[in-house]
Parts: sequence; structure tokens; C-alpha cells
Amino acid sequence: MPHYRFNNIKMPLNADEKAVLSAIRDKFGASSLENLRLVKKSLDARHKDNLFFVYAAEFDCAENLPENADLTAMSVQEKLDYSKLNVCFKSRPVVVGAGPAGMMAALALAEAGAKPIVLERGAPVAERKLAVDKFWQTGELSETTNVQFGEGGAGTFSDGKLMTGIKKDKFTAKVLHEFASAGAPQEILYLAKPHIGTDKLLLMTENLRKKIISLGGEYRFYETLADIEVKNEVLQAAVIKRCDGSVYKIQTDKLFLALGHSARDTFQMLYDRGLTMSQKPFAVGVRIEHKQTDINLSQYGKKFASSPYLGAADYKLAVHLANNRSVYTFCMCPGGMVVAATSAKNHVVTNGMSEFLRNKENANAALLVNVDERDFGSSHPLAGMYFQEELEKKAFVLGGSNYFAPVQKLGDFLSSKPSARLGAVIPSYLPGVTPADFKKLFSKDIYAALQEGIRQMDKKLRGFAQADAVLTAVESRSSSPVRMLRGVDFQSNIKGIYPIGEGAGYAGGITSASADALKCVQNLSI
Repeated sequence: MPHYRFNNIKMPLNADEKAVLSAIRDKFGASSLENLRLVKKSLDARHKDNLFFVYAAEFDCAENLPENADLTAMSVQEKLDYSKLNVCFKSRPVVVGAGPAGMMAALALAEAGAKPIVLERGAPVAERKLAVDKFWQTGELSETTNVQFGEGGAGTFSDGKLMTGIKKDKFTAKVLHEFASAGAPQEILYLAKPHIGTDKLLLMTENLRKKIISLGGEYRFYETLADIEVKNEVLQAAVIKRCDGSVYKIQTDKLFLALGHSARDTFQMLYDRGLTMSQKPFAVGVRIEHKQTDINLSQYGKKFASSPYLGAADYKLAVHLANNRSVYTFCMCPGGMVVAATSAKNHVVTNGMSEFLRNKENANAALLVNVDERDFGSSHPLAGMYFQEELEKKAFVLGGSNYFAPVQKLGDFLSSKPSARLGAVIPSYLPGVTPADFKKLFSKDIYAALQEGIRQMDKKLRGFAQADAVLTAVESRSSSPVRMLRGVDFQSNIKGIYPIGEGAGYAGGITSASADALKCVQNLSI
């Protein structure tokens, strides 16, 4: 039966999903359409006095329809089936890390009948939330269970964005469908800018674990990859350290490193054991926080700023400066909060988080400057990691050495003067904040780049440089500072070790990290 995609379906803001599908059936004849579903929904906000949604849909039709600019015949996308993976597993594979890449690798391996063992240094997601909440309220940090470490990975305490720059193919399709089946909102299957929200990520993560276990997988929490045993550049065993300090070995010929971007002790161990790595440029900066109502006004205009059909507005900005620096926003969290995200004692790290409803008072986004060897001062593969650590230690001291974050009012920052008090925008960061002078935190180059970037962004988004906006430091974990080199077979120079996801330097978010893991497991049969 022919399969079609119908694009450019323009509908008013108050039209719900049923109305859209009904309009499509009316156009083509309800009796001739089968398997009708929405595959995309985006907002056209180019003209502030006329906002509307644009949809795309796919369906099967018994008859051949005339194609045009909006209606095209398509082949049905191949679905992944890991139960048919043609691989002989000599031993149980081990997956290190239970973030997006680790979960998807474990799921694919479990579907293939490999009975994977998942190692996670932190807690199961329910216990993890309690530990994170305790840190935010009291400043009492667990170095094993926090915003970076624990089931679900760093993305669990974020907005749960699923946008990705990678091609939307059978791998991303499986990621989204598995997430939706595990409790993520069904709308992620068609929204142009899908997000899950921290509150729903918790449920989704737990349900994915249950599915993996039901297929023969095993989770071992509070356990860390402490060492590897290698002979003639071939993996022999993984050495595991439990939370009580005891150590044991797992004999395995397949070790999937889904470490995330913050497992610095593991990066160091692997480097010391001869795993080939390279320095990877990344970005550092601050969180910028505005009132959400101001962002709504700038993005939607006066007529639609309070529309109940639109929700909290977002933005994405980037500028390129003359000194080979780029300044850009990242992980924008509408109606969200800035959160304490360190995994190391006596460090301060910020991140952004939104719940599904995105109904908090402030909007926030990472405001970042690219950094590389000129900032690190060394060509050593781990120099970027060491640079991160020093910046986070300086932020800790500048905030008062109590996990309070240093903050600066944007007007003061642009005027290059310290902040003594804040204005109308109340910082959302917990456990607390300390007004500061970011000249004591950043190099002159990074400081100046942030200033110029903000001024130029204000020309693109009205009010972005408003004086009362708040900058909270330091945003330093935007991506991994290293890349673990691998071949086309996804293996490192040590055969049997498969670096995957964001921590390995091959992905940049929940969806791309998950898809990278699925590609790796699929490649085992080649």
C-alpha cells in the first residue's frame, strides 16, 4: 500500500490533534486513509500578529494520490530489530553508565539476548532524586549520587530536550518510540522541539530499567569501573569497585563506555591504561536568567504573549566574533530553574532544568564561549578536563565556599563592575547565591567574549541584555572535554572497548547519545 507524507498543514493555535487529523481525513477521504499519524508540529512565529502551527502527517492510502509540493510518496522506514542481531556473545557484555547511551546500549543488547550487566556508580533514580533535593536544600553533596551521576545520567535533571542535529533515521525513531513507551509524553513523536521534563524523565528512566531487566539484563548500582585488564591490546576483564571499597572482576570481551561527560576519575584511569584520547574543544560560561513573561513577549508579541495554546517561549542564539570565538545559548529551559550540578566537593557547577509544564517564573539558558588549547595552556589530552576543574574551584570560592553560586546582574557585567545587589529577576539557584565580580572568575578573553556576545544577541532578541537579568556561574559541563578515539567498528585502540555517547565525545544530548549507542550495538553484526 502506498505510503505518503503530507507537509505544510497550517492550523490555528486552538486546533487540537483531533482537529488536525480530521482536516486531513476530510481532504483525502476518511475511508481511503490508514495508519494516519502526526509526525511534526512546529510554530510559525515570523509575523507576531499571525501565529499558527504547521503540521506534517504520514498515512497509508489504498489508491495512488497525485504528488505535489506538500504531498510526497515515501518508503516505510525500516524498524530496528535487535533480536535478530547476528552476534555470538562469548561473555556477558558490560555497560558502564546508566545515562541515555548506557540505557539504549543495554536495551539493544538485552533484546539481542546478551544479558548485559549495567554498572552505575550512583543510585537508582528514585533514591537519586532524594540525594539531589537534599543537596539543593542543605548543601550536603554526595559525590556518587548527584545531578551528574546516578541512573538516567546528567540529562535526568535538565529540560529533557530531544532536539538533535543528527539525521532522523531508524535509530532516532527507536529512541523516541522507546521513550514514549516508557512514559515520556506521546507528543515527543511529532513535536519539532520535543522535551520530556525532569518530572517525567524520572518515570521513563525507571520503566526502561524494568524493561531491560525483564529481557535478562542486570543493574548494579553504587559500582564504579576502577580498572581494566588488557593483554596485547585486547580487553580481558573489567575491575569493579563497590561503594564499600571492595573490588571484584568481571571477565568480558565487550565493555561499553557510556561514561557521560563528568567521570573524570575514569577518564584519568583509561588514559593511564593506554586508551587513545584526544583533547576536545568545548565551551564554558554562565546561565542567563530572565523573567519568562519577558521572553514570551519578545518571541510571541503582545497579541499572543499570554496565549494558553503556546506555553513558555524558548530561544536559540549564536554569534561569531572576530577573534575566532563563538558565543551561543545552549540547553534553554523555558519556565525552569538554574540548578546546582557539581559532582565534586568544593566545586560549583550550574545547569538548567524544567519540568514538563515549564511553569516556573524564570527562563534560563547556558550562555557559552568556545574554549580550546589556547585556554587550556597545554596540548595534553586531558588538559580541558583540568581546565574545567580549576574554573569550578574558582567559582566555589567566589560563591562563598559553601556551594552558593556567584551571580552578577547583567547590567553590572556589561559595565565591568561587581554586583552588590540584584534587581527584579530573582535567581532560582539553590542552595543560594552570592553577588560577585566575574572578572575574578574568567580570563579577559572569555569575559570580553561574553560581553560582546550578549550585546549582539540583544539585537536578535529584544530585551536579552536587560540590566536586571541575572548571570549565574559557572556553566562548565556543556559537553565532554575529551574524545576517546574509536574506529569505524566503534572500538577503541583496545579491542573490546566501545566508547559511546557524550562522554566519549561522539554525541551532544539525550537523543544523539542514545542513537550513538544503538548504532554501536547494531554495528556488532557487521
